[in-house]
Amino acid sequence: MSFLDCSCISHTQVQHMDLEEQYEDTSHHFLSCDSSEFTLQGPDGGDDITGLSADPAHYQLLSELGRGFNNLSQVSLGRHRPTGQLVAIKRTNLDECTEEELLQLMNEVLLSRLFRHQNLLTSRLVFSSCCQLWVLTPLMAYGSADTLLRTYFPDGMSESLIAYLLNGVLHALEYLHRMGYVHRGVKASHILLSAEGRVYLSGLHSVYSMMREGKRMRAVFDMPHHSPALLPWLSPELLRQDLHGYGVQSDIYSLGIVACELVSGRVPFQDMPPTQMLLQKLRGSHCCLLDVAPFPLGELGGLKVSRSGVDSGIGESVATGSLTHSATAPPTDRPQSPAPKNHSATLHNLVQQCLQQQPEHRPSASALLSHAFFKQVSVFVVLVYKQRDVVSQTLVVVVTGESTHQRLLPQPHVPGRATVQP
Repeated sequence: MSFLDCSCISHTQVQHMDLEEQYEDTSHHFLSCDSSEFTLQGPDGGDDITGLSADPAHYQLLSELGRGFNNLSQVSLGRHRPTGQLVAIKRTNLDECTEEELLQLMNEVLLSRLFRHQNLLTSRLVFSSCCQLWVLTPLMAYGSADTLLRTYFPDGMSESLIAYLLNGVLHALEYLHRMGYVHRGVKASHILLSAEGRVYLSGLHSVYSMMREGKRMRAVFDMPHHSPALLPWLSPELLRQDLHGYGVQSDIYSLGIVACELVSGRVPFQDMPPTQMLLQKLRGSHCCLLDVAPFPLGELGGLKVSRSGVDSGIGESVATGSLTHSATAPPTDRPQSPAPKNHSATLHNLVQQCLQQQPEHRPSASALLSHAFFKQVSVFVVLVYKQRDVVSQTLVVVVTGESTHQRLLPQPHVPGRATVQP
């Protein structure tokens, strides 16, 4: 039936599966390297769930946080009864999954056992209950970057917060690319922030290996079966589906789209039909950051409708309808002056480099880590991991860069905002 037949694994943990044959090529490739380069310390503190049990009876499901994986997975807030620790539990009904979806689940589980990085959200505890696959992950108290945008920053985040989030994502991508994998699913909803201030990249079900027969390929040709909702983040070479294929630079393009998303609070190309979006990307059209300056609202009242043959630049129906209505409408309906946004030159340069049409012109993840835009967070990263007792206050100072904005991110309230993106 599937790789996780319920009659065979009802009491079997996935962690017992042998991974040596599955990833012999990758292991052989890195055996000659310094092991300390790839063995990174796992998450600690509230992000560590390795000591929890694999018995479904030991967990109390508190509330539903969301759904994912083509609406087949239900993500719930759970409590480990013996210890009282809160975790995120993703339950997937295997009987409702297709063979292709089962392969994606298997890929995510196996890669979670293979990867070790402090900025990758891996599933360290996986087991089955009847026909359901249970995947436990640390609870992300601040949710995803997409949740932060919709809840607190509808018009976009500050550059300091963007730099802090993207810096963690780049560390995860640099590790994946070094190991010979392309993520293919970098977007704001896959960027998670824990209560202790650590940035995680999730979405390992879309990760694809570039290793073939012990050798690393320059390009791969596997086309992921993504939902249309993911198309705005995909690179032109991945969407083109030609003989040139795509590589790890595809993730760099997605990172540039995420940067635009975090800056403006809106996803580029999202309102376009898929065919139009494809044409725009193949033609080299890409989003750019627009600096916004406030305008004096008082000048709107001075606009006059031209009754002569000279075009005033404003349609009469718009001027007499919209502007006149605005003058008599309640204050909440009046046009609002946009908040000033003058993006730094380093942010403009970062987005421009990531969204280069030709993949060979985009910088690597390791090169982007030394970009001038990320210098504003390099001094503070250690504070988040060292000062556990004041980490919430430290995180706020880190992501804003200004002590006057210490209320930018409130204390995480787990039942209300906790989430994990499958």
